[in-house]
Amino acid sequence: MTGHMTKQERESGTEPWDIVIKPSGTISVGLTTAWKYRELIWMFFKRDFTTFYKQTVLGPVWYLIQPILTTITYYIVFGKIANLSTDGISPLVFYMSGTIIWNYFSACLTNNSETFSKNSNLFGKVYFPRLVVPLAVAMSGLVAFAIQFTLLLTISFVLWLSQDAIVISLRFVFATPLILLYVATLGVGMGLLVSALTVRYRDLVYAVGFVTQLWMYATPVVYAFSQVPERYQWFYYLNPMTTPVQLFRWALFDASPLPLSICLANVAATLIIIIGGLILFARAEATAMDTV
Repeated sequence: MTGHMTKQERESGTEPWDIVIKPSGTISVGLTTAWKYRELIWMFFKRDFTTFYKQTVLGPVWYLIQPILTTITYYIVFGKIANLSTDGISPLVFYMSGTIIWNYFSACLTNNSETFSKNSNLFGKVYFPRLVVPLAVAMSGLVAFAIQFTLLLTISFVLWLSQDAIVISLRFVFATPLILLYVATLGVGMGLLVSALTVRYRDLVYAVGFVTQLWMYATPVVYAFSQVPERYQWFYYLNPMTTPVQLFRWALFDASPLPLSICLANVAATLIIIIGGLILFARAEATAMDTV
């Protein structure tokens, strides 16, 4: 309750008051508050999912068409023309496995990078924890991944039945959820960082897509990690997306894993990124509506 009472207010028995809603000051409180709005997260999730195929003829089938066409393109360009090795893994599942894990990361990053600018009208009308939106984006991306992952397993099984040179490891049952948690944490963390920065530096909005595309080619998505010259491998070790891409293929097709020390270092880096993203996002939340 703030302000001094006027004579009229004293006579009427009323008092002036203001309600000030501030974003949470700590990461743990921010996440706890967002969880209290889990029904709203579910609503945003359904919105994002239906918006993707709204007013389209094929609808959710596009979740299957996209990785198929991308895989075929990579197979022709990198498998046939460039003749890049896939480390003995069938080219179709090699390219598709890299594509779908990268697509999930890219969705978490790019779709969250404009959280404040894309939702400015909604944010200006009603209060709710802004962290709800990035969490819903990560959830909707999981649905797309699940559909595409099912396609990947189906193709892998068909190739296995046809006696193609493919090994399907059952360790993916346990490893995939952990890999997805890593990718979601990294993607959302990067998205929060960019979203917070775009409140002041709008140019970043136009750079995100371009940088993400370049980042993919700096990650062993369309080529095997073994093809990277040893003198350059240190650069790939510093790339936090090298770990999940390589581990995903290791979990599915018994590809060579990265050293445990590199994986742990990238996990630590990812935790730093998500913590930094949450802090900057919370600070940007306080001033976003004044600057967006």
